[in-house]
Amino acid sequence: MEPILSDLLGSARQSYPQECCGLLLGGDGVITQARPARNVHPTPQTHFEIDPRALIDAHREERQGGLEVIGYYHSHPTGDTVPSARDAAQAAGDGRIWAIVARNAVRFWKSTSNGFRELSIPIIKS
Repeated sequence: MEPILSDLLGSARQSYPQECCGLLLGGDGVITQARPARNVHPTPQTHFEIDPRALIDAHREERQGGLEVIGYYHSHPTGDTVPSARDAAQAAGDGRIWAIVARNAVRFWKSTSNGFRELSIPIIKS
């Protein structure tokens, strides 16, 4: 199993029954790292909010030549691997990738101006 997929599944298991979350990093549209972040939402059992400090740090690193912020990941501890209505409301339609982990599976979605579009082939490189 790809190490990144393993990392995502492990993060979801560790955080259960709360939602895990983090950043998908890489370059040229290819994910090379899944970086966990603290879920700072007041009700982490049913919602997620990536720690703003983690986002700021990742964007700062990117500007300084580090890995690009390609997208985000989170888990649905009692749900499915499809974006929820809350996910759709939070998405910026900016082309970033969202990985959703649930039931020991991971699916990848692209946030577009017309909503989420599932990616049939994960863009991961270890």
